[in-house]
Amino acid sequence: MARKKIREHDSKRLLKEHFKRVSGQELPIKSAQVTESTDFNELAEKEPWLSSSKLVVKPDMLFGKRGKSGLVALNLDLAEVASFVKERLGKEVEMGGCQGPITTFIVEPFIPHKEEFYLNIFSERLGNSISFSECGGIEIEENWDKVKTVFIPTGMSLTLENIAPLVATLPLEIKGEIEEFLKVIFTLFQDLDFTFLEMNPFTLVNGKPYPLDMRGELDDTAAFKNFKKWGNMEFPMPFGRVMSSTEAFVHGLDEKTSASLKFTVLNPEGRIWTMVAGGGASVIYADTVGDLGYAPELGNYAEYSGAPKEDEVLQYARVVIDCATSNPDGQKRALVIGGGIANFTDVAATFSSIIRALKEKVSLSS
Repeated sequence: MARKKIREHDSKRLLKEHFKRVSGQELPIKSAQVTESTDFNELAEKEPWLSSSKLVVKPDMLFGKRGKSGLVALNLDLAEVASFVKERLGKEVEMGGCQGPITTFIVEPFIPHKEEFYLNIFSERLGNSISFSECGGIEIEENWDKVKTVFIPTGMSLTLENIAPLVATLPLEIKGEIEEFLKVIFTLFQDLDFTFLEMNPFTLVNGKPYPLDMRGELDDTAAFKNFKKWGNMEFPMPFGRVMSSTEAFVHGLDEKTSASLKFTVLNPEGRIWTMVAGGGASVIYADTVGDLGYAPELGNYAEYSGAPKEDEVLQYARVVIDCATSNPDGQKRALVIGGGIANFTDVAATFSSIIRALKEKVSLSS
């Protein structure tokens, strides 16, 4: 399982698109994404509610505590939202020790509310943990003693019986609605291959649960079976992380091929580099390097799979080899090549490309 964070806009999009399929009811949430290329006039034509509603705007950058950091604006009209975005778009902020520019915002209707509930579902090795509280919102950490948690083993559905400890203290007039909501969200969590989902808070609008703030992570190794359900899904880089030129080059190769080509530099001066076939194998190789006590020396994470073409492997291998040899310090380097190859991968073509890249490097160095 590979946990990949997605933007709040995409988390809510998935919920809205699939909620009726599971529950038979619409989830009337609305949201719009704003980036540097957004034309507000065109956006308002596409989403007419933006011009007729009071709005909320906040960064959609994979970091939390936006309210406590003064990055959430409430009860604005569209012109005020545009002004808020213009003042902050591209500006550097520091969050959780990471610094980076704000490039993406989410705009939603402003929902006046009184109740704030907390929901968190987290995928673990043997099942899923579900946490719930009647005291959600920005003070959830200060009220953590009021959070209740149940564990649902793999293969077991959420029932009224195992959900009972979470909702035991809810007033009867809202208990049934929230029970049903939690069951639907848990079903979607599994159906869409979420690995983490948090609503903090969700509230009640006309007696129906309504997510206000939301975070989500997906198992991106399940993309092969979810491409229709997920639609055009983006997996952004973590906040504050900027691709190097070599990472961007491999990312470009990956986007143009039906295969998988992944490359992340962990330590440019590392002495141990990997070029591993297969997603699972690549993780095992990296973990083994760490288990043997050499994690500080691990230069990269690399994975190729899905029957890449000979030229694609050649370009990929050139990048890995160039990075592995780019900071000579007189010490020996190790390039670990291996992994598991799927049946449909041409092993000979794969390794002939790697051998060619190695020979090119030797000839250039001599």
